[in-house]
Amino acid sequence: MAAAEKTERKPRYLELADQLRADILAGRYNGDTSFPTEAVLCELHGVSRFTVREALRKLQSEGFIQRRRGSGTVIQPAAARAGALHQPLSNVGEILQYARDTRYMFTPAGRTRLPRRYAEQIGIDPSGTWIHFTGVRYQIDDGTPIAVTDAYVHRDLADVARKIENAKTTIFQQIEEHAGISIARVTQDIQAVAAGGTLADQLLIPRRSPCLRILRCYIDGNGRVFEISVSHHPGTRFAYSMHIDVEG
Repeated sequence: MAAAEKTERKPRYLELADQLRADILAGRYNGDTSFPTEAVLCELHGVSRFTVREALRKLQSEGFIQRRRGSGTVIQPAAARAGALHQPLSNVGEILQYARDTRYMFTPAGRTRLPRRYAEQIGIDPSGTWIHFTGVRYQIDDGTPIAVTDAYVHRDLADVARKIENAKTTIFQQIEEHAGISIARVTQDIQAVAAGGTLADQLLIPRRSPCLRILRCYIDGNGRVFEISVSHHPGTRFAYSMHIDVEG
């Protein structure tokens, strides 16, 4: 009996919530695709109405959906999740979902050396030059600045960098498309920092306001860091969310 209890899986409503959350983050219910009714979810997943309702209640508490009498279930924009944009961080698909909810308007800033503090944090040679892009990422719905992002593209990709366009897909997607390379791994470090004067002005927040700094490296199959992005998010408008499964 004790062994059986240790291997017991999570409640069915949590499994269903995990599946529906993944579907939402993958964009399966965006645009013209409406969210399934309770009856449809029961049939699709072979579960009871109680299980469906508990799963939906969990997603609503996380800010992913809103249930309205008479109009069914609707997907909440990222900005509506607990008053801040919640960014899951478990896979590249979730990074793409964040990009779909926002727009990055950047300016090419030429060649530059990676700031030493970032090079030391990543553990790479600070002497080489990178192709620099700098700009602000905005919410699509209301134009609120959600991040100031500096992107650094490896100097070997200078020809590709000239083809990168504003407000399209992410920079790493455009690099993949034009250079024919694929991401093998993404690393990111998250740190709390205070907004300096220029950063505060760009984000429309008071100086010294708390920000989350996300230092992200995109690595190809040969182990080369081909893009580095450094994003500063205002603490009141951005939060990372993680869902951790506990093994028995």
